[in-house]
Amino acid sequence: MTGQLLRLEGISKSFPGVKALREVSLELDRGEIHALLGENGAGKSTIIKIIGGIQSPDEGRILLDGEECRFSSYRDAIARGIGIVFQEFSLVPDLDAVDNIFLGREMRDRFGLSRKRVMTERARALFERIGVSIDLTLPVGRLSVAEQQFIEIAKALSLDVRILILDEPTAPLTPNEAALLFRVMRQLRDEGIGLFFVSHHLDEIFEVCDRITILRDGANVGLTRVDDCTMDQLVEVMVGRRIENSFPAKPSTVPDKVLLEARDLSIHDGGPKSHFDLREGEILGFAGLVGSGRTETALALIGAIPCRGKQVTIGGKITAIDGPAAALKAGIGILPENRKADGLILPFSIRDNISINNLPKYTRKSGWIDRGLERETTLTLMRELQIKAPSEETPAVSLSGGNQQKVVIARWLNRRSRVLVFDEPTRGIDVGAKAEIYRLMRALTAEGYAIIMISSELPEVIGMCDRVAVFHRGAISRILEGADINAEEVMRHATASAPTPVQH
Repeated sequence: MTGQLLRLEGISKSFPGVKALREVSLELDRGEIHALLGENGAGKSTIIKIIGGIQSPDEGRILLDGEECRFSSYRDAIARGIGIVFQEFSLVPDLDAVDNIFLGREMRDRFGLSRKRVMTERARALFERIGVSIDLTLPVGRLSVAEQQFIEIAKALSLDVRILILDEPTAPLTPNEAALLFRVMRQLRDEGIGLFFVSHHLDEIFEVCDRITILRDGANVGLTRVDDCTMDQLVEVMVGRRIENSFPAKPSTVPDKVLLEARDLSIHDGGPKSHFDLREGEILGFAGLVGSGRTETALALIGAIPCRGKQVTIGGKITAIDGPAAALKAGIGILPENRKADGLILPFSIRDNISINNLPKYTRKSGWIDRGLERETTLTLMRELQIKAPSEETPAVSLSGGNQQKVVIARWLNRRSRVLVFDEPTRGIDVGAKAEIYRLMRALTAEGYAIIMISSELPEVIGMCDRVAVFHRGAISRILEGADINAEEVMRHATASAPTPVQH
């Protein structure tokens, strides 16, 4: 089943002070997986919202099956067979999968009573169609992120969608879960459904997509078939320049001065213990499979979660860290995995977010805040970190992912935290912003900061880290250095296919 399903012609959209889209044209065929690529701020989200009826274009035409149409709302687009699975799900955690799929359009008998059995059978048929097993009795809040995503897809299929838009669907998934999602996507493509796929992971584009549309600064700058391009070519078109090597050169030597030591750190009762040190001017990677204890160990280190034992030495002195406040006082800052939920107060301004942990430095003896000094410090940090925003009063929610990360980093630099824990620092940001974050991390270590970087991306771990602590079953199984930092060694120790672990 082939033929053009959707066509956008000359779509333009402006917001106050911003030209979000500039005469964008693109098309989607039946039975096609079409990638939408571009840096954050390139216009992808605006295009998605226009296709889904959430926003209306200022100029241009939308043609569905060759017929011009205008959507007055998302409900209107759904009625025409267009569904979107957003990054942030629209599920009710306390309801089961069946009730979520049919929420707002429940099946009822002539007496107004719920036909739960019929809805359950239809939900089961939807999951059988895509080959996914879901416990239909559990509240969705108790299911995995991948299972919740498949519920969103099933909900879209229950509406007889012909066009399905997946916005960063793999960001929270493990590699195995992503592989299952790709199988489902290919199956839907084979049924004649057209899919738009948005992802910052270019390897996924080559694995599952047929064609690619690239947006830059609100304009369509490229359309190509996956078979006709390389990853380097995509990056060059996306960012408007070549990124020869995203990873800055590692220093030839790393100082031996130890800033922090952790001994006998255990996250489980009777479980294995981790031992590691962190040196001035280095990036120490925490690597391992999902569930291996990487993030839990970092959170236990700063006292954000309980641990079964630890001894932490900072600057040669044993330091009690029984909570994040104590970690903050000891000079440890954290860039959390979920920056929006845990790292930022999104409605607050850049200035507020940078200052929030540092108010005493701006407080005069009278008790009043020195707003002039606060603003001066904020603007200095924005220049140093190249935070792109109209002003220091710009709300954090309006920033791109990369700039949001920089705001959190600025907070800890403002606090002069010498030890920084970066948990998935480049998750959900584009290739250009990733390169900026990498350069910033190297600039910080050159100034003597010490960084723990937790990452699920193996190339990132290998390219950025001076040493790598590999985790397996809740503890460090090996610390790799030098030439031993390679994919084979990391995976050997992460999967316990290596000999008996040796801890450093």
